[in-house]
Amino acid sequence: MFLAIQQYAEDLCQHFDEISAGRKLTLDGLAEYISFKRKQNNLVNLVYICTHNSRRSHFGQIWAKVASVFYHIDGVNTFSGGTESTAFNANAVGALKQIGFRFTILIDGHNPVYEVLFDEMADPIICFSKTYNHPTNPQNNFAAIMTCSEADENCPLIKGADLKFACTYEDPKDFDNTHLQDQKYNERCRQIALETFYLFSRLN
Repeated sequence: MFLAIQQYAEDLCQHFDEISAGRKLTLDGLAEYISFKRKQNNLVNLVYICTHNSRRSHFGQIWAKVASVFYHIDGVNTFSGGTESTAFNANAVGALKQIGFRFTILIDGHNPVYEVLFDEMADPIICFSKTYNHPTNPQNNFAAIMTCSEADENCPLIKGADLKFACTYEDPKDFDNTHLQDQKYNERCRQIALETFYLFSRLN
C-alpha cells in the first residue's frame, strides 16, 4: 500500500471512538452480513449507491476496497452506482489525490473512466459514474449500501440485492464553489473512510 495511504489508514484506526453508538450498530449489521457470506465461502459484493454516483458512493467503493486490503479480508468486491449517471466529481477526485491515491484517465469525456491506484500489488479500482444496475455491477447476491437519503427514499427496493443498508452521509456538494469546499470534501472523505475501516475491523 502506498505509504501516505497506509499512514492515513493507521491514523483512522486510532479514532473509532468518534463514531456514535447508533452508527456503529448500523455498521455492525453490515459486518454481520459480510461475515455470513465469507463463512459460506461466497464472494462479498458491496455496491455503494447515491443519487448521482459522483461523490459519496465513490468514496465508499474506494475505501471499502482499501480497508479490505488493509485488514487482509479476501473475497471482497466493491462497486458503486446511482439512480442516474453523471460523472465522478472533480472535487471528490481531488480529495482522494490529496491523500495519496493515483488517478489515471482511461477514457476521457464528460464522464471519465478512471483507474485508481492505492497499492503497487493490488488491482486498480475502475471508477466512473453509472447507474447501480449497470452491467459492470453485480445484478444479484450483493449488499446495497445507500450513502444518501434521497437514493434510499427513492429506491425502497434494489432488485437483486440480498440486503439494503442505509448508511447515509451529508453531501459535500452543498459547499461547491464556497470557501469551505475543500474542507467539506476532505471531511466527508475522512468520515466515510473512518466508518468503513471500523466496519472491516469488526471482521477480524
